[in-house]
Amino acid sequence: MVAGTLGLVGCSTTPKSAEKRAALDSEVQAALDTAKKTDPGLQKFFDTAAGYAVFPTVGKGAVGVGGAFGRGQLFEHGQVTGYCKLTQASVGLALGGQAYTELIFFEDQAALDRFKSGNYAFSAQASAVALKSGASANAKYADGIAVFTMGEAGLMFEASVGGQKFSFEPL
Repeated sequence: MVAGTLGLVGCSTTPKSAEKRAALDSEVQAALDTAKKTDPGLQKFFDTAAGYAVFPTVGKGAVGVGGAFGRGQLFEHGQVTGYCKLTQASVGLALGGQAYTELIFFEDQAALDRFKSGNYAFSAQASAVALKSGASANAKYADGIAVFTMGEAGLMFEASVGGQKFSFEPL
C-alpha cells in the first residue's frame, strides 16, 4: 500500500519543486524551439490552434507489456495555463524502449476543453505525424486534434499514440 501511494506521488501532474518546474519550463521551450526549427510549416498550427500541449520527453518501454509516461505544459494563446501528464499502457507485441517529444494541437475550444476536463484519452487508433521538415504541410486535424512526435533516442517496435490518457492541472 505504501509503495503504491509513493508511486502515485512520484507521478503527479505538477512538478513538486520550483527546480523541477523550472527544468520542465526549460525542456518545453527547447522542444518548441527544436520543433519550429525542424519544420517551420508547423507555425500555422501554433498560430491557429485553440491551444497546444507540449511533452518534451515521453519515455516508453515494453517487453510484451509496456507503458509510457511524460509531463508537459498546456498553452493557450501562447501562454502556459497548466501542467499535464501523459500515461499509456499496452499489452501485445512490443519490445524495446524509446524517448520522444510529443506536441498535441487542439483545433478549437471544444477539443481543448475535452483535454482540460482531466479525463481525456486517445482512441486506440490515434496516430501521430513524425515531425521532420515539411511534415506539417499535409497534416490535418482528426477529432479536433493533431499530434506530432519527434524521436529523441531508442528503438522500439511500435509507433502509435493510441491508448494514451492525460490529466491536466491548471496553474
